[in-house]
Order: sequence, then C-alpha cells, then structure tokens
Amino acid sequence: MALDGIVTRAIVHELEACKGARISKIYQPNERDIVLHIRTQNGNAKILLSANPTYPRVHLTEETFVNPTEAPMFCMLMRKHCESGIIEEIKQIDMERIIHIRVRQRDELGDVSSKVIIIELMGRHSNIILTDPSTGTILDGIHHVTPAISSYRVIMPGFTYTEPPQQHKLNPLETEQEQFRESCLLSPEDPIAWLVGAFSGISPLAAQEIAYRAGYRTQSEGDGAEKDCGGLWTAFSEVMEQVRENRFTPMAGVNAKGKLVFSVIPLTMLSEDIKSYDSTSKCLEDYYGDKAQRDTVKQKVSDLLRFLQNERSKNIKKLDNLNKDLEEAGDADRYRISGELLFASLHMIQKGDKQVELVNFYDEDQRTVTIPLDPLLSPSDNAQRYFKKYNKYKNSLAVIDEQLLKTHEEISYIENLLQQLSHASMNDIDEIREELIQQGYLRDRSRKTRKKKKNDKPTLHMYTSSEGIELYVGKNNLQNEYVTNRLASPNDTWLHTKDIPGSHVIIRSDSYGEDTLQEAAQLAAYYSQAKESSSVPVDYTLIRHVRKPSGSKPGFVIYDHQKTLFVTPDEQLIKSLPNIVKNQRN
Repeated sequence: MALDGIVTRAIVHELEACKGARISKIYQPNERDIVLHIRTQNGNAKILLSANPTYPRVHLTEETFVNPTEAPMFCMLMRKHCESGIIEEIKQIDMERIIHIRVRQRDELGDVSSKVIIIELMGRHSNIILTDPSTGTILDGIHHVTPAISSYRVIMPGFTYTEPPQQHKLNPLETEQEQFRESCLLSPEDPIAWLVGAFSGISPLAAQEIAYRAGYRTQSEGDGAEKDCGGLWTAFSEVMEQVRENRFTPMAGVNAKGKLVFSVIPLTMLSEDIKSYDSTSKCLEDYYGDKAQRDTVKQKVSDLLRFLQNERSKNIKKLDNLNKDLEEAGDADRYRISGELLFASLHMIQKGDKQVELVNFYDEDQRTVTIPLDPLLSPSDNAQRYFKKYNKYKNSLAVIDEQLLKTHEEISYIENLLQQLSHASMNDIDEIREELIQQGYLRDRSRKTRKKKKNDKPTLHMYTSSEGIELYVGKNNLQNEYVTNRLASPNDTWLHTKDIPGSHVIIRSDSYGEDTLQEAAQLAAYYSQAKESSSVPVDYTLIRHVRKPSGSKPGFVIYDHQKTLFVTPDEQLIKSLPNIVKNQRN
C-alpha cells in the first residue's frame, strides 16, 4: 500500500502523543531526511520526517542514523528555529498526504515565535518546508522548487507558501450515502478506479479492500458490469467509520500478486502471511526497513560499482590469458625436444625448408614428428629459435605463477569490496572510497587535502548479544582492520564466513554462552556474500590466532586453530539485536 491519506491520518493520530514534547536535537542524515529527537512525558523518542522521492513517510523511529560531520544548511536552519521548541500541534490537512507540525520557540531576544514544519508526502514531489505562519512565507525547503521547475508554486526562501494543487475530490469521511450513490451511478469506471479517482486519501489497495468487501473478488469482475452501489456503500461506510473513529489495525501481508503490502485497516482480502503491529510507526519501519537507505546508497555508489565491476572483468580476462600462457608454457619441453632433434639432424635440413619430419628418439615408440621451420633461417638458426622459446617459457612459468596469485588476490579483494557495498551505509561508502584512493585505484578529486591521521578511527557498528556482550561488525576493510587489529584483545573471538567474502565480527569477551556465539555467527553470515544462502559455514577462533600478512591487501588476514559452525542468516534475529553506530570521526 502506498502511503495514502488513511495511513497519514493514522500516523497523525499516533503522533498526537508527542504534543507538548520538546525538540532536543535535530539531525539531517541525508539530503531528504530530518530526524527530530524529542523529550516527552514518557521519555525520549525520535520522529523521522522523510521527503524521499520513492519512500516518503513520517513516523516514530528506533533506527540509528549516521549523521554527516557538518550539518547541511537546511538542518542548521531547522535547529535555529525549532531546536528547544515545543510541539504545539500536529495535524493532517483534510485527507491529503500533508502534515503540519507547529513548533513554539523563544528566539534570541526571548520573544516567543511559532513556526510550522510542513511535510508533503507526494512521491517525487515530496518536500519538508519550514514556514513562518505569521507572514505565510517560506523560510526554506529541504528540496527547492524554482520557477523554472514549476510555474504553479515556488519553494524557495522568502516566497509565500502555496498548497499543492487541489484535486477536487470528495472527502471520504464527510460523504453521505446519497452523495456516494450519485457519484457511483454517474461514473462509468470500474469500482476500484472510481473509488481512487473520486475520494481523497484512498489508495488502490484501500479501494481494492472496499470492493472486495462489496463482493468483487477480482478487479476484472467490475470491468464493464453495472456497479453494485449499495454493496459498495456498505463496505465504504464500514471502513470509513473505523478511520473516522481512529480505530486502526496496522498490518502487513502478501497480496495475490505476491507483493508485500501494508495497511492500517484490516485487509480481509489477504488470508495468509499476515503480520500485525502494535503501532503504525512499527509497521512503517518494518515495511520500509532499509529500503530508503539502500536506494540512496545505490545512487551514491553507482560510480564505485561500475569501477569495481570493470576492474573485476579486466582481472577475470587477465586470468584467462594467464591460464592460456600457462598452458602454452607447460609445453616448454616440446620446444626443447624440437631444438635438440634439429641439432642432431642438421645434415638432413636445407635452408628454405618449411618443415621436416624426424624420428623422435625421446619417444619409446620412436615415432616421427613434424617440426615447422622458418624457410628464411638456416637449419642451425631454426634449432636456436626453438631453444630460445624453451628458455622464454621456462623463465615465464615463475612469472605466470606469481601473476596468477596476484590476479586471484585482486579478484578476491574486488569481490570483497562489492560485497561490502551491498551492506554499506552512507558513511561506510566514504570509507570505502577513501580506501580505494589510498590503494591507488582512484584519484583524490577533492580540493581539500586529505591527511590521514594515524589515530583516525572509522565508523564502528556495535551489536549487543542476548547475553549483554558487545559484538563488533566491520562493514568495510577500514572497519575490519580496526576491529580485528586494534580494538580486539588477544582472548576475544573472531568470526568470518569460510572462504566467502564478508565482515569481520568480534565477540568482545573471553567468556560467553552458546547464544552469543550463534548470534555473532549470524552477523558474520548476514553481512557476507552468502546472506541469502542456508547453512553458511562460519569460522571462529581467538584473535591471537589471526594475523595480517606483510604487504597484503586491506582487510586480508590469515588464521588457524579455527572451528566451523553452520548457520542460516535470520534477518529478524539480526534486527532484534540492539545496535548502535559509533561515528568516531565526529
């Protein structure tokens, strides 16, 4: 279900508990999201305001965000006008996907002023806009809309705030039976299309549910047939009564097409794999999960992915060529034998011959062999040519073996980086890019001079096991090297997927139970290339048995005294473990 007016109403109803809360901190983890840290009577909480063009939403969140070292301009403005302010009102505009949050704050002079945060949840047109209600002007928007983009309204500082264009639909909570019936009879569309087009705040999923309750079991049943307006009204009024009274039942399930959907009204058309939630926020957080972050990350890593995939392709091609050279060099003895046979038979060869047939006295059966000759060379020079080839290939065998080893290491390193990018947060990507610059793969195009400090610490991802023990996960090579070589103690336990690219995981204790070991192994398997596999082998050993070979690639280690256990990654288990992100560069 797209986030429609019904879901927006459920969110606003839930957020009404935040009225009177004080905004203690404001962060902007990326270009389209704002996180409000608030203090309520029941404790601290976080509200996520997201104008993500694909996943716009507003809800309470328990997610941990990594914030940039320097706050963006819009975040600084929000802090100036809203930090330490009191949330006075949270309301939905009609049944639209528009939420207004009124904040009262004392300015620098001690005067009380109010500001309104407007969140418009409208797909690619989504926005977060800070306005001054006393003048009706925009202080700023998280996404600017210039006159060149829209002739209808401008979202820029100093301009008057104009609401999005009206769709002139009926408000479903205020529609009476006669008005419903009249609209139903006059519309030639099928029930689902009519409900979506006629009423504000109703998504296709909600319309499908209403039609299903009215007896339309498939969408095609309504096509071309006379609508049952009476049955539709009964179902419609039943749903709207629940919405009007704020009786929401957040849930998620899989529809007939196998697609995961969520709703705040009961979906009777779903019969299997239904999951219920205590709150709308938990439903939204579980449904969207890290989809929005992954989408943002994909945009940021697209150039890195292309580069690494090209590097991998080049090295795989190089590997093929080296194997061909190895196969050819393996025939070095053939060139030696040809040279010796020619020297032993110089009297049988004339300059200008293109080939010669000689008895191979190295062969037990004394069979003849045909040896190609260069007609421009003398018999002796032809023999010397074969000895030169023999020496060339004999000497190249050692070089080829060395190059094969390096190329295999290179491919392994690149595949490891590709695996890390699949799990990377925005901060992790910066560290991977920095590593590639340090390793000479990329040029440093930033104007600022990068001076790598010896005590510079990467971002740390820390989980807590069910036994209360700290588990550290390295999500890129800089983090892997830090947690393994600097953070961990000799008696801590180190885990890694066996022969599979993945994260280093550290159990920060010399004593722990089976539950902690299993959870650490789950983390190692989940943050690896085998995330979607079952029975993933995970090696574990003490840190004292893990070492980094001199001159090896970042993140590469060798180890011994290991034991192996097999786990199947469980995403729900991973999400249930308490975790924090330590951004140590701030």
